[in-house]
Amino acid sequence: MNLRLEKLRDERNLLKKDVANIIGVAPSVYSEWENEKLSIATKRLYELAEFFEVNIDYIVGLNDKRLHIKSNKELNREQVSINLKEIRDSLNITMRELASKFNTTSSAISNYENNKYLILSPLLIELCKISNYSIDWVLGRSKDKFINKK
Repeated sequence: MNLRLEKLRDERNLLKKDVANIIGVAPSVYSEWENEKLSIATKRLYELAEFFEVNIDYIVGLNDKRLHIKSNKELNREQVSINLKEIRDSLNITMRELASKFNTTSSAISNYENNKYLILSPLLIELCKISNYSIDWVLGRSKDKFINKK
């Protein structure tokens, strides 16, 4: 995952511990995110994008185009579930086939699509890579469904 957190943090003249405190995590956790040693939970990716007012697609390297996005709303897990199902339907694959692609179980996919659990960020990133759907759209931060790389 190509993270751009250091650049975003430096632009605001913040220390790692400053961002960690703002987001509500231990400085060591934030440092591991920035050094790409620990994946960032989906909810935390949302919070980081809101704080830095940029698109998640940019943060995780799905897109080099940096957009100013500030939704000022909470993550709507129910809408995320609906959007995940729409992506799977657009790919015309079953839960079992999607699970197989990502080395997980169909019950895990079902749990994500039925709002039992929030999808894990590594799976979300890979799903958006193969489908070209925007993470920001999936998480309700943007009305633009697809990753616009231009």
